[in-house]
Amino acid sequence: MSNRIRQISALGQAIWLDYISRDLLRTGKLRALLNEGVTGMTSNPSIFQKSIATGREYDDQVRELAHAGRTAYEIYEALALQDIGDAADQLRNVYSETNARDGFVSIEVNPKLAHDTQGTIDEARRLFAALGRKNVMIKVPATPAGLPAIRTLIGEGVNVNVTLIFALDMYEQVMQAYLDGLRTLRESGRPLGFVASVASFFISRVDNVIDEQLTARIGAGQRGLDTLRGQAAIANAKIAYDCYKNVFEGPPFAELKAAGARVQRPLWASTSTKNPAYSDTKYVDALIGPNTVNTVPPQTLDAIRDHGAAARTIDMDVNQAYGAIEKLKTAGIDLGAVTAHLLTDGVKQFADSFERMLADVEAKRRRFVG
Repeated sequence: MSNRIRQISALGQAIWLDYISRDLLRTGKLRALLNEGVTGMTSNPSIFQKSIATGREYDDQVRELAHAGRTAYEIYEALALQDIGDAADQLRNVYSETNARDGFVSIEVNPKLAHDTQGTIDEARRLFAALGRKNVMIKVPATPAGLPAIRTLIGEGVNVNVTLIFALDMYEQVMQAYLDGLRTLRESGRPLGFVASVASFFISRVDNVIDEQLTARIGAGQRGLDTLRGQAAIANAKIAYDCYKNVFEGPPFAELKAAGARVQRPLWASTSTKNPAYSDTKYVDALIGPNTVNTVPPQTLDAIRDHGAAARTIDMDVNQAYGAIEKLKTAGIDLGAVTAHLLTDGVKQFADSFERMLADVEAKRRRFVG
């Protein structure tokens, strides 16, 4: 079988794994994936909640920390820092071989800080310092409070994965926050090339919501909307990539590029297919191109291996993408309202997962201390 992961990599797109667990890290499974061409990892509160709640491999450490009198939050953080640190160490060769382009693992700030700028900055600084590895990225949500945090952290040389981007106007602000942070970093006299950032643009969730709205309108007798189902998310991402090129391949970035700065790559997130009527590689095949990342869960990675495409597609049919968004607007679909809802819902989902994870840790803690 041809190695589609490496074929996609040759087209300029990095494939990262959107998953982490102690089993993955300690059984050689991650190293096997790196040998196949996977070049990075991402995590989020939902992933940690599932791993810690279902993985018995954490129990010994939880028991030890529980008997040492640690709280549930302290125990969680110790577990997370251990896993992220181990992942970063295993990815260090990728980081070196790609000249610090890839080989990153991401950890998210407490999602309850999504609307707290200073709290986000303090937490990101603390996590980055505690991990003490150059190939760690701190995930900061693309909320109004997150934007100044992104500027500050980039200006201090902290690698940032900006997460939960749905709207094009917010994406524009995220790119500007990155540029502003680089200018601050340059003013401090530090080299620009050692700081890295990705902008995580969420994909499939957009189709989930808009397809429901289209189905309701079709059911109410509105005609001509069938062809728009399953189009919004990819169209939104293709336009986002167009915005990326305008900034990072144009005048706004030219001076910083000459000073050694790296582009902030778009990272396609939420690319597993939720609708069984669609291909399980739909949100990978259509978004392949230079200077991009796609972070995929294990089942989507398996699908890529088996039957994924390996062709440059990100800048194909861009005019049709703009046209699809216009048709949705004509049909009465308010994309701005949809993306605003998705951001609010995304923050809530991660916060809820974080609370469930702490509850799971607390249950184990109580059991271990009798």
